Amino acid sequence: MSQSPPPTLPVTFRPGRTRAVLLTIGTVMFVVITVVALMLERLGPGERVSFVFTAALLFGVLIMLSRPKVVADDEGVTVVNITRTRRLAWAEILKVNLRPGDPWVFLDLSDGTSMPALGIQPGIAKEAAIRDARALRALADSRGTVAEKV
Repeated sequence: MSQSPPPTLPVTFRPGRTRAVLLTIGTVMFVVITVVALMLERLGPGERVSFVFTAALLFGVLIMLSRPKVVADDEGVTVVNITRTRRLAWAEILKVNLRPGDPWVFLDLSDGTSMPALGIQPGIAKEAAIRDARALRALADSRGTVAEKV
């Protein structure tokens, strides 16, 4: 299999289908719960507010779950996971892993640790995740010290 050239920088990898599903479900859920709260005649104002607050809270959780992405530019990679963001120089990334059964890409780092990169996950778009992992690996090969293939 021939190695394709790395993508042009900057490039953002994100699980688009998963993100679309989460945001759509969140929006529909928020609207439905809010409409139900407004339609129930027995609820007082405080109870209605608590329904809407709960819907907003659940929607917020789904927004956080849709946040992951990996942004590569000339200087390195920014990994945005659910609650944390970390900036890595290309030289810090030793290996890009997406093994069969992995829920997302793992980056082996020069400090001896491994970091999940949730922005590339097979979930409901396996082929896109494999393509993105290979592209990130090609970028790391051309800019850092990565030597193995996906």
